[in-house]
Amino acid sequence: MSMTFKRLLPIPKQIREEMPLSADSVARKKIFDAEVAAVLTDEDPSRRLLIIGPCSADREDSVLTYMERLAALAERVRDRFIVIPRVYTNKPRTKGTGYKGLLHNPNPEAAPDLLEGVKAIRRMHLRVVEETGMFTADEMLYPSNYQYLIDLLSYIAVGARSVENQEHRLVASGAPCPVGMKNPTGGSMAVMLNSILAAQAKQTFIFRNWEVETTGNPLAHAVLRGFIGPDGTNYPNYHYENLERLAAVYTEIEFSNPAAIIDCNHDNSGKRPLEQQRICHEVVDSCNRSDAIARLVRGFMVESYLEDGSQPVDGGVFGKSITDACLGWEKTERMVLEMAERL
Repeated sequence: MSMTFKRLLPIPKQIREEMPLSADSVARKKIFDAEVAAVLTDEDPSRRLLIIGPCSADREDSVLTYMERLAALAERVRDRFIVIPRVYTNKPRTKGTGYKGLLHNPNPEAAPDLLEGVKAIRRMHLRVVEETGMFTADEMLYPSNYQYLIDLLSYIAVGARSVENQEHRLVASGAPCPVGMKNPTGGSMAVMLNSILAAQAKQTFIFRNWEVETTGNPLAHAVLRGFIGPDGTNYPNYHYENLERLAAVYTEIEFSNPAAIIDCNHDNSGKRPLEQQRICHEVVDSCNRSDAIARLVRGFMVESYLEDGSQPVDGGVFGKSITDACLGWEKTERMVLEMAERL
């Protein structure tokens, strides 16, 4: 057993300076981020967030093709949705093996190359921002690595396997954008709510060899993604009763800006991506039937790509996921347009 230090990688500041965001995009991002915050604080009750895109941002060409279509759709539904594209460049693996995302494998079929990876993840996000005008979301799988992207991101997710981790919670408290804290894989609402409290609080800790202090993140919020029960069965938590119970305990007495995003895939769908259509419509129905649920639910997460389903890493189908199965473009477009009409 040993650990080999292979090479020293560039620090995030070096990569950001080498691959900067344009001045025009910096100015536009401030406006966009204020719009996102207004949805989460309920200052803009007429719109919802829609965090949507591939399970994994695996190839620049297919991801950019998808994002160009998404930008056009976002413009059509702008009165009802603020669209934030998923550009997820790190993938948690349940067993710790296999394709771990663009950071590890810039070429999914080649060996890991983390030096090229830190450049590849920034290049992917930059291309989406500069070529489509949309600002992006990614998962904070590795807290120290999100600094490579921090000036580009308008949304950060903390995954079900990470939400109980102290460092994720503390770093989220200093993130300059909203952070969605998912319920853990076992489904505990208490764990998720405690993670939100920690992220909203001021914190002092060691980060990248610095002693840092944070102001707390009032835009940290809940993401419901379902869970796996002790019997190994998928249990959803997007139904009316689930949302009603969460609204009752997730209140302004303890929390700033109580808000929930519904992750329509993962254990909510049992990883059956076509079910995302039904789930989205059911949640819209719940919002339309209950003022408390409508105030709580501030958006949706959807895993969507050019083609339905998934394939092996070497499958070769353009725009088909090589990680979790996704909803294809035609069904995605129809679903989003229908939701916009019904909200």
